Amino acid sequence: MGPLGQYINQAHGYYMFPKLEGELAPRMNFRGKEMLVWSLNNYLGLGNHPEVRKADAEAAKEWGMANPMGARMMSGQTDYHEELERQLANFVGRESAYLLNYGYQGMLSIIDTLVDRKDIIIYDSEAHACIIDGMRLHLGKRFVYPHNNMENLEKELQRATKLAEKTGGGILVISEGVYGMSGDLGNLPAIVEFKKKYNFRLLVDDAHGFGTMGKTGAGTDEHFGVQEDVDVYFATFAKSMAGIGGFVASKKEVFLYLMYNMRSQVYAKSLPMPMVIGALKRLELLREQPEHKANLWKIVNALQSGLKKSGFNLGNTASPVTPVFLSGGVPEATQLTYDLRENYNIFCSIVGYPVVPRDVILIRLIPTAVHTLEDVEYTINAFSEVKKKLDSGEYTGKGFPENVASKV
Repeated sequence: MGPLGQYINQAHGYYMFPKLEGELAPRMNFRGKEMLVWSLNNYLGLGNHPEVRKADAEAAKEWGMANPMGARMMSGQTDYHEELERQLANFVGRESAYLLNYGYQGMLSIIDTLVDRKDIIIYDSEAHACIIDGMRLHLGKRFVYPHNNMENLEKELQRATKLAEKTGGGILVISEGVYGMSGDLGNLPAIVEFKKKYNFRLLVDDAHGFGTMGKTGAGTDEHFGVQEDVDVYFATFAKSMAGIGGFVASKKEVFLYLMYNMRSQVYAKSLPMPMVIGALKRLELLREQPEHKANLWKIVNALQSGLKKSGFNLGNTASPVTPVFLSGGVPEATQLTYDLRENYNIFCSIVGYPVVPRDVILIRLIPTAVHTLEDVEYTINAFSEVKKKLDSGEYTGKGFPENVASKV
C-alpha cells in the first residue's frame, strides 16, 4: 500500500481524506462539529470573496464549463486566455506568460519540455513532488544539493559544467521560491550570483510565493529583487488565486517554445472559460486590493511571533507557511491531532513519518487574510496545552484512536 497507504484502515476519512464541509472560511464543519481551520491554502481569502463568487457564477452561466472545446492549438484559443496571459506576464515582470491547466502537471511538463538527454538538471533536495516527477521524465543527468546549501550547489555546478562540455547540453537549476512544508525561502540571491561564474538557466517554482511575497505580491523573486535573473517563473492558481490552473512566465522565445512543444498543453483541452474569467477577477483583486495581502501578513506575524514566544520551534520559515516542529512519532501525532480536533475544535494538517524523520511531528498551519487575531490567540493557547500533554507522555503508547476511520 506504500508508506502512507499502510495506515488506510486506521486513518481513512479522519487523518487522510477528511471531509471539510460548508463555505470556505476559517471555520468549517468536520464530522458535524465546527472547526477553526488552518489547513486551506486560501492565503488571500479570495476563495469565498463575493466578487470572485459573482464572477465565477456569471461566467459559468454565460459560457458553461465546456467552452472552449479542444486544445488551444486546434480550437481552444480565446481572447480571454490571451488577456489573462498578458496580465499575468505584466504582473510578474516578464515578456510573456503561458496558461497551464494544472499546477502539478504544469511543472512536470515544463521540465520535460525545457531539457533533453544532453542537458543536466540541478535541484534542491526538498523539491516538491511535481519537480521530482518532472525529472523522472528527463533522460539526462541530474544532480541534487542539500537544501539551500550554496557551497554544495556550486560543487554541483562545477560537475555539471564539465559534463555539459562533453554532452554539448545546457544546465537547468531548479529552486522553489517558498518551500511549502518548511516555509523557508529558496536562496535566490545566492543562486543568481552564481550566474557570474557559471552558464545555466534558473527555473523557480513559486506556488506558495505568488500573491504572498514581494511588495506587490508578484512573488519571491520580487521579494529578493532578482526578477530579471530568474529565467523561467512558475506559479499555480491553487493557492493565493484560489482556483485551478497555473502559468509559466519568461522571455517571448521561451514562451513560444513552450507553447508549441509542451505536450501536456498541446494535447489537452483548453482551460474552461469560467476558470479563465474567474482568474482574471482574482488577479484584479490581488493587484488592486493590497489590503488582502496586508491582512494576511498581520495574521502571519501575530501567529508566528506568538508561537515563538510560547516556546515553539518554527524552523526557518520566512513566509506565511507556519510549521510547528514537535518531538514524537506516529502514535503521538495521531493522539495530538485527535485531541486538537475533538477537544479544542482546531483542524490543521499534521505530518509524521515517512514525510518527516521518525522522531518528528510537523504541524503545518496556513494563516489567511480572513483569520482573526482572536483565532490566533485561541490557537496559541490550545497549542501550549497540547504541548504540555505531549511532553508529559500523555499521548505516548496509545496508537490510533478507536472508531475514527471510515470504511474505504
